[in-house]
Amino acid sequence: MMALVFVLTGCDRLLVFDPKGPQAERQANDIMLSIGIMAVIVIVVMVILAFILFKYRASKQPDNYEPPHIEGNKWVELVCVGIPILIVAYLSFVSVKSNYIVEATPEGYEDQEPLVVYAASSDWKWHFSYPEEGIETVNYLYIPTDRPLEFRLYSYGPITSFWIPQLGGQKYAMSDMTTTLHLAADQAGEYMGRNANFSGKGFAENTFNVTAMSQADFDDWVKEVKETAEPITEDTFEELLEPGHLGQMTFTGTHLDFSPAPEHTDSEMEDMDMEDMDMEDMENMDHSGH
Repeated sequence: MMALVFVLTGCDRLLVFDPKGPQAERQANDIMLSIGIMAVIVIVVMVILAFILFKYRASKQPDNYEPPHIEGNKWVELVCVGIPILIVAYLSFVSVKSNYIVEATPEGYEDQEPLVVYAASSDWKWHFSYPEEGIETVNYLYIPTDRPLEFRLYSYGPITSFWIPQLGGQKYAMSDMTTTLHLAADQAGEYMGRNANFSGKGFAENTFNVTAMSQADFDDWVKEVKETAEPITEDTFEELLEPGHLGQMTFTGTHLDFSPAPEHTDSEMEDMDMEDMDMEDMENMDHSGH
């Protein structure tokens, strides 16, 4: 036990428990709530187990001893069944509520214009396009603090998962549709981002750096990039898509001009699924004669 204490004191805090944005804070609170409920359940079960082992331990009764017949207790059965149902129902309610919250614009940022960033993955790198600013980066991301962020995710290869643990949960990036992830950073600092979905032999190094800074510093960085970076061309971008690892790169312009993101979004795909389901239902109704 002493060895564990000394060893574990050298570990950094888990990133998901060190949130730097409202979305990540909401998810961290939900995780702690789940851990707390599970800890209470484990403690209660262990206490009951110790009591049962002591109360009903082997005794020096004769071999022909028969214990008295005991009928079931409805209150015990009600507690054993009812409490798990209440726990599952409560956690389900919290999970569904939080899901809607983290899928929307972060709380407190509803009245601000979001910074739109297209995040595209390829084997095994990340391409970040800032269409409003007219710049593009590879394997690193600069963002302003205290401003909503709207990431539009897609992939030029296999399905990947965009994840910045200290800012929010992960979301898939696919080749045939654009998914949207809403985040925000409350504090300036350096954060780690990565692909959280296995996508081949280069998956382990499919990471990127995130730097959160004030809006003024972000504007200065954009200005500097426009003055110093080379423009991205279609040939250059095709080379970047080749499988392999790269360092950090910066360009003026974006690849969206000659290689746009998929037109379908996650919300549109949901609407299409609903329409397809409605058509199938109508066809089934026609065939059944109703």
